[in-house]
Amino acid sequence: MLLGVPTLAMADNNPIVLREFIATTPPTKQSHASTIVETPAGLVTAWFGGKQERDPSVGIWLSRQIHGHWTTPVEVANGVQPDGHREPTWNPVLFLPHQGPLMLFYKVGPDPQHWHGLLKTSTDNGAHWSQAHALPDGLLGPIKDKPVQLTDGSIVAPSSTELGRWTIHFELSSDGGATWQQSQPVPNPHAIEAIQPSLLPWRNGKLQAIGRTKQNHLFTTWSADGGHTWSELKLLDLPNPNSGIDAVMLADGRACLVYNPTVHGKDWWNGRGTLAVAVSPDGEHWKQVLTLEQSSGAEFSYPAVIQAGDGRIHITYTWKRLRIAHVVLDPGQL
Repeated sequence: MLLGVPTLAMADNNPIVLREFIATTPPTKQSHASTIVETPAGLVTAWFGGKQERDPSVGIWLSRQIHGHWTTPVEVANGVQPDGHREPTWNPVLFLPHQGPLMLFYKVGPDPQHWHGLLKTSTDNGAHWSQAHALPDGLLGPIKDKPVQLTDGSIVAPSSTELGRWTIHFELSSDGGATWQQSQPVPNPHAIEAIQPSLLPWRNGKLQAIGRTKQNHLFTTWSADGGHTWSELKLLDLPNPNSGIDAVMLADGRACLVYNPTVHGKDWWNGRGTLAVAVSPDGEHWKQVLTLEQSSGAEFSYPAVIQAGDGRIHITYTWKRLRIAHVVLDPGQL
């Protein structure tokens, strides 16, 4: 069980180097849907917090790691509208392109069927933020998980919609995020209902997306042209209870996935009591190698994962909707 202070791993072969909470005293009643990025000044994480999901009090909160300690969270975005009324915010995504600035994507609206995408930027690694700018009509930005920047400099943002049948799509930029266009629709002959893709850029130049579905398994689709066109959507042999995931390519060539390895029950939150890590050499065959949390009836969900410059893996996730947990892993022990 996580403590409110950093806990160092003791066993030499334990992949868990550190466990902690981002804030020992959370600023809001609930916290959910974290995102994490490494900047030249250190790690930055954000999440949405307020009374409860969908409540107008929910805003985007952010903390920076300075000299190994997380700063007191501050609200950096909210859903206050020009006429003064306030709407809830959702699913922040932090992303640092090669040429900067640091980007914070998030959504504002009463629900996922009626939200719209916004963007703030920071030129000082998250200490200060610009005014919010609405994304162009038809674009939502990365819906939960981080974009990737390919070797040619282009950016691919994984996105999705929940209007009627759930569908995924991808938003592409060739000018550092100044302008965006949508990819071709993803073929879906089996009518898989899928949202919240996570992207894996493999060394062979192919791009893979995986994510949650209503079918109790994760989906996958592949692109061989930088995200412009995609293969037929199919289900992986990976159980998932319709809960958000995240994945990252490791420097050693493996893919690392953080997910709930269960199926859902009659209620949408069933199955979120176990949070695990899996690795894969090819994106198709996965092996669960670590259980981060396991408690029946609890919720450990919506992970975000990156590999930092020192090689360590950083994972943040929702801890019982009350706090944001942070775990550091040694990939050599996975």
